[in-house]
Amino acid sequence: MVDLGTTIDPDLDGAPGGWMRPLGRTGLTVSAVTLGAAPLGSMPENFGHAVEEDDAVALVDQVLHSPIRTIDTANGYSGGASERRIGLGIARAGGLPDDVLVVTKVDARDGDYSGARVRASVRESQERLGIDRLPLVHLHDPEFHDLDAMTAPGGAVDTLVALRDEGVVEHIGLAGGDVHVMRRYLDLGVFEVLLVHNRLTLVDRGAESLVARAAETDVAVVNAAVFGGGILAAPRSGRTDYGYRPAPPATRAAITAMADVCDRYGTDLATAALAASVREPAVASTIVGFSRPERIATTVDAATTDLPDDLWVELAALRPAPEHWLDAR
Repeated sequence: MVDLGTTIDPDLDGAPGGWMRPLGRTGLTVSAVTLGAAPLGSMPENFGHAVEEDDAVALVDQVLHSPIRTIDTANGYSGGASERRIGLGIARAGGLPDDVLVVTKVDARDGDYSGARVRASVRESQERLGIDRLPLVHLHDPEFHDLDAMTAPGGAVDTLVALRDEGVVEHIGLAGGDVHVMRRYLDLGVFEVLLVHNRLTLVDRGAESLVARAAETDVAVVNAAVFGGGILAAPRSGRTDYGYRPAPPATRAAITAMADVCDRYGTDLATAALAASVREPAVASTIVGFSRPERIATTVDAATTDLPDDLWVELAALRPAPEHWLDAR
C-alpha cells in the first residue's frame, strides 16, 4: 500500500517504464497515472454521485501530496466547476508544486468553437486554475464540429497554435474520440500530445493505428477511460454500456470472461484494465477519474501491480473482434 504521508518516490516500484515519464518532445514530465478531474465538478449523471465543493477541494490538496503528479481537466467540465475547484485546491495546498502538471482543454460554448471562443476558453481556464501560463492545453472533442471551420485560418486550431506561439500556453494537444476524425487532426502536424479515450483498452484497440502514427511523428500519447465508462471496473454490476454506448453482446461476454480469468489469477478486472494501459510502451500517462480520497492509494497500487505474463496472454485471447470496437460500428 502506498503511504501518502511519505516523500514521493519518482521511481515507484512496479510501474513499467517508471513512475515519472517524459511527455514526448514537450519537455514536460508526467506521472504514470493522471487524476481525471471531470468528477470533481460534480457530474452525478455521469459518475453516479454528487461531489460537494469542499470534498473536491480537499481531494485536490491530497493529490498534490501524493505520487500522482498530473491532473487533467477541461474548460467545459461542469461549466467550469472542475477547474475552479482545482484552483481552490491548489490555493489550499499553498500553491502548485513545481513537479505537478495541470492540463486542461479548450471547449466550445453553445456550439461556438471559433477562434475567439478558444481565446476566451483559455482565459477562463487561467482565471479558474490560478495559472498564468498553461503548460498544456488540448483541443477538446473536435469531432463534434465541422472540420473545415475548425481548421480554417483564424479558426480554433489556428488560434490554439497562435496562443502557443504567443507564449500564452506552452504546448498544445488533441483530445477526442473517433479515431478516423482524430487522424485528420493529427495529420495537421501541429499537436504535440494526443489524448485518446475508450479505444486503447482490454476490449477495444481501435486507437492502435492512431497511436502508432503519433509515435512516428513524436507525438506523446495519453490514455483515458480505460474502464470504458465503468463496465471494466465493475464487470458484475449489471452495467451494459461501453464508451457511452450500449455494448455489443460480444463485448459484454468478453468482459465477463475476462473478469473470471482475473479471479483465477487472484486479481480483478479493474486492476488489469489500469495496469494494461500503464504497461503500454506508447502511453506516457493513464487518466483515471475519481473523487474519493481512498482512491488515490488504491489507484496507485493497481497501476504498480505486477501481473503475470500468462494473464495478459489469456486476456488478449478473449478480446472482441474489431467489428465490435467503437469506431467500427
